[in-house]
This record gives sequence, C-alpha cells and structure tokens, in this order.
Amino acid sequence: MTESISGEPVRSGQASDPFALLHHDLIHDATNNALREHGLEPVYTAGPAARVAVIGQAPGRRAQASGVPWDDASGATLMQWLGVTETEFRDPGIFALLPMDFYYPGPGRGGSGDAPPRRGFAARWHPPLFALMPEIRLTLLVGRYAQQGYLPIASAETLTNTVRNYQQFLPERFPLVHPSPLNFRWHARNPWFVKDVVEDVRQHIDTALR
Repeated sequence: MTESISGEPVRSGQASDPFALLHHDLIHDATNNALREHGLEPVYTAGPAARVAVIGQAPGRRAQASGVPWDDASGATLMQWLGVTETEFRDPGIFALLPMDFYYPGPGRGGSGDAPPRRGFAARWHPPLFALMPEIRLTLLVGRYAQQGYLPIASAETLTNTVRNYQQFLPERFPLVHPSPLNFRWHARNPWFVKDVVEDVRQHIDTALR
C-alpha cells in the first residue's frame, strides 16, 4: 500500500496506473465527501489513447445511476450528430467523455432541468486528465457551460453566435449546442445547425480518428 496526493491509502496496482490514482484522488477530494458518503461515483471516461474529448455539462440523474456518461436521449442524439456507433463513442481509446462536473448536480430551480455544474470542478480535474491524454486532437464543447469554461469569447457571446462561428476555434476545439430534447425550439429556429455544422463536425471527427 502507498499514499496518493490526497493522503489516502492506495492499492499497489493503482499506484502504477496514473488514471486510477487520479480517480482515487478525485473521489476522496474533500469537496466530494458528501457524494462519496452517499455511494456516488464520478461519471466520466478517459484513456491514454483517446483522440477526441467531449466536454459536456454534468451527468444527468440517469447517467449518475448507471455510471455511464451520456446515458440518455441526449447521448443518442450526440452520437448521431458525430456519425459514430455507441461502441466507438464509449471506447476510451477513442473518446474521452469529461463533463464540467463528474457528478449529477441535482435538479435546477423550480424543477426545470438540472442545476449547473459546480464552479471550479473542471478547472481542478480536467488539466491533470488532459495531461495523461497526449493523443487528443479535437475537443468538442457541448453546451454553454463547456464553452464558457474553454472559450473566453463565449462569455460575451450568445450560444447561437458561438456555435455559428465554430470555425474560428478550429482545429483544436468545436463548439456544439447541447443535444437535449429540451432544445427543440432552438433547432426549429436554427436549421443551419443540422444542415451545415453536423456535416462538418463529422468530417473533423473522421480526421481526428485517422
């Protein structure tokens, strides 16, 4: 047995695996104590050979229960947009699925949607994970929270303008609207997204995976 940077004991097998060690430290971080005590696990996937990172909002209630990122209708739509199979999407050797918070944040105010991801979570845990994934070639920023966290310009722009002008962030980053069914009105007002952006993101996915 040895100790991690959190001071908690780690099994010898974990000590040789940087992803397992980071996972252990994440779970035992003081800010996650209450979640750990309720038996909740962080919901994300990452691997050293991943080529594409998908940065989303936070796992929903269903994903938190199953432990599977994007385990809902939004995930099905996202896979369709990207032109990949579920097997490909869930392969950590291809995709890293990293929400802005790895735990379900609870219901939003008034029962409308989910609460926002915790501030500071992504800033603390994303960098060490990305440091372990040198093969990432493309990062998809899905939704407003991801875009505000990774694109300084997004704070001063509407989501529509950020997504419409996605080409200025290429080739490293590609902003997308969130595929939630609740965004059906947005899609009705912006048919250019499916017509133009979806086709382009598929091409960039294909390039990143070659």
